[in-house]
Amino acid sequence: MKMSPYGHLAQRSRKTIWTALILVILILAVFLLSMNLGAVRMTPQDVVKTLFGGGDARQHLVLFTLRLPRIVIALLIGAGLAVSGAVMQGLTRNPLAEPGILGINAGSGLAIMLYASYFPVVTLGTAFMMPLCALVGAGLTAVLIYGLAFKKSEGLSPSSLVLNGIGIAAGISAAMIVLAVRLTPEKYQSVYIWLAGSISGTTWNYVLALLPWILILVPFVIYKARVLNVLVLGDKTALGLGANLDRDRLGLLAAAVGLAAASVASGGAISFVGLIGPHLARRLVGPNHKYLLPVSALLGALLVLTGDTIGRSVMHTGEVPTGIVVAVIGAPYFLYLLAKAKA
Repeated sequence: MKMSPYGHLAQRSRKTIWTALILVILILAVFLLSMNLGAVRMTPQDVVKTLFGGGDARQHLVLFTLRLPRIVIALLIGAGLAVSGAVMQGLTRNPLAEPGILGINAGSGLAIMLYASYFPVVTLGTAFMMPLCALVGAGLTAVLIYGLAFKKSEGLSPSSLVLNGIGIAAGISAAMIVLAVRLTPEKYQSVYIWLAGSISGTTWNYVLALLPWILILVPFVIYKARVLNVLVLGDKTALGLGANLDRDRLGLLAAAVGLAAASVASGGAISFVGLIGPHLARRLVGPNHKYLLPVSALLGALLVLTGDTIGRSVMHTGEVPTGIVVAVIGAPYFLYLLAKAKA
C-alpha cells in the first residue's frame, strides 16, 4: 500500500525528532566530558559538587571562569557556522558552498591583519576590538561579493556568487601573506592564534556578545525555511511560486553572513563546519530546510565542541586550536565531496 504525502511528512517529522534527540544526548555527553578534561583534571564528582556550590576556589575558577564560557561559545559558534553554511548552500545551489570557501572568513582575517599592522599589541589583545574588526571585514567582503555577482538584467546569479567568493578569498589570502611580513613576532603570534581558530581564553563577555546574533538570526532563518526551499528549485520555478528573488536572497544572505561573521569574530577562522554540518544533516533528515536547519545547528555545535574538547586534552603541556582539529576532520570530507561531485 502506497503511503500518502501526509504519511511521508509525519514519518519525516518523527525521524527529525529522533535525530535531534540523539544529537542533544551526544552534545550533553560531550558537554559533561569537556567539563572534566583539560590541563586541570576534575573528576565527575568534583564537577557536580562545584556546579551545586561546593568545591574549592580553584575548582570554581577552572569550571565557571575557564571551561563553561569556552564550552558555551563552542556550541554557539558551531550552530551559527552550520546554519550559515546551510543557507549559503541553498542560495547558491552548490553543495560545496560555506562561509570559509566564499571568503567570509578571509575577509575577517584581513581586517584583523590590518588592525594588527597599525595598532599596538596591547590593544590587539582586548576583548572587543578583534571581534569588531572581524565583523567589519566579513560584512565588507560579503557586500563586495554580492555587488560583483549581481547584474541588473539577471539579478543575483548563484554561480557568480560562488566564483566571485572563491576569487576574492584567494586575493585576500595573498594580501594577508604580504601583511604578515610586516608584523612583529608578538603581533603575528596574536593574529596567528586567532586565525587558527582558537577559543582559548574565552570569557562570558564573548558569550554575551555572540548570543544575541544566534538567538535572533537562527530562528529567523528557520522561519524562512519555506522560502529557502522555493529558492532551491531554481529562479523560474521560484518566480512562478510567487517568490521575490532579490529580496528573499538578500535577506537570507545577510542573515547567513551575520551568523558567519559573528561566529568567526568570537572564535576565529574555524573552517568546514558550514560544510560538514549541512551535508550530514541532509543525509539524516533530507533536503527540506524545515528539518535540515535545526539538525545542522545541532551537528555544528557537536562538531565544534568535540573539536575543542579533543584539542584541550590531546596534549599535556598545551593545546591544539579548535580550528585545526576541525580542519583535520573536515578536509578529508571536503575532498570526498569534491571527488563525488566530479564523478
